[in-house]
Amino acid sequence: MLERVEAIAKRYEELTALLGSPEALADMETYKKLSKERAELGEIAAAYADYRKTEREMNEAFREAEKETGEMRELLLEEGYACKRALEEKESALKLLLLPKDEKDERSCTLEIRASAGGEEAALFAYELYRMYLGYCEKKKFRWDVVDVNETELGGIKEAIVSVVGKGAYGRLKYESGVHRVQRVPETESQGRIHTSTCTVAVLPEADEVEVRIDEKDVRVDLFRSSGAGGQKVNKTETAIRLTHFPTGIVVTCQDERSQLKNKEKAFRVLRARLFDHYNQKANSEEAANRRSLVGTGDRSERIRTYNFPQSRITDHRIGYSLHSMEAFLAGEIDELVDALARADREARLIDE
Repeated sequence: MLERVEAIAKRYEELTALLGSPEALADMETYKKLSKERAELGEIAAAYADYRKTEREMNEAFREAEKETGEMRELLLEEGYACKRALEEKESALKLLLLPKDEKDERSCTLEIRASAGGEEAALFAYELYRMYLGYCEKKKFRWDVVDVNETELGGIKEAIVSVVGKGAYGRLKYESGVHRVQRVPETESQGRIHTSTCTVAVLPEADEVEVRIDEKDVRVDLFRSSGAGGQKVNKTETAIRLTHFPTGIVVTCQDERSQLKNKEKAFRVLRARLFDHYNQKANSEEAANRRSLVGTGDRSERIRTYNFPQSRITDHRIGYSLHSMEAFLAGEIDELVDALARADREARLIDE
């Protein structure tokens, strides 16, 4: 493993030197290519340099301890063993960094939220999840591009489909796919009884036209008038789009924009993402069956998390991780849990290597 890391570190040094050469500076395409490769190796190179530094400090401490006696010898030995323990941790960290990355992690994604069991209470919670992810995307500087929202009269959401645009959006949100359960006393509950409701979340990586080719003969495009709030023009003009993909039966609706063309573009973006997900489900299922990942398959039918309002506790069942900060979490402060899930996933993949 260390030989592989050392080769990467050497390549990183070579790239650093090449980027300063007149040839690279004179050719922008070459410069961009070298810069990208160097950036991809940077984290491993830095971690390896830190590993070697700790290794030198350990060797020096043990070497000096051989020359000393008494209390000074004990202090030097203690320092050496501390470095040795740190070295083991840093070696584990290097192994994690060497794991192959999912190329889809850097993509934008489609986020779909649907109220499930629980009637209006589920719809109200779906709206809170919608606001939570919106807050998170604002913090991460991801663009929140609404495709379609089906609202209820009491301010809840039956279904919301959003394109989240930005580098790394899928990698940060992919662990959110599954069933989200809420336990709380609804405002309409006069007896103070706790109700349990559920919502489903699906996060699909964006697919480009090369990966998913859509034959126009396979898609029916229907135009209709947008429903719900939106002003006179939206309601009276046929700007909404419905796409029906005959081979799979997938239906996508977009009515957020006033422009028919923009709605059509958004709808096809979502259709490509759903088709990409549809055609990869079998392969993903086989991969998930062969992996012992603690974070599960990411399937939308899998219960992944419970939001317990009376105790202000959020528990992710895949890794047994709990937080007691409901207000902050629903405001979009979800990084701590996302990082824990990503860490558990990497560690499980390391076991399977």
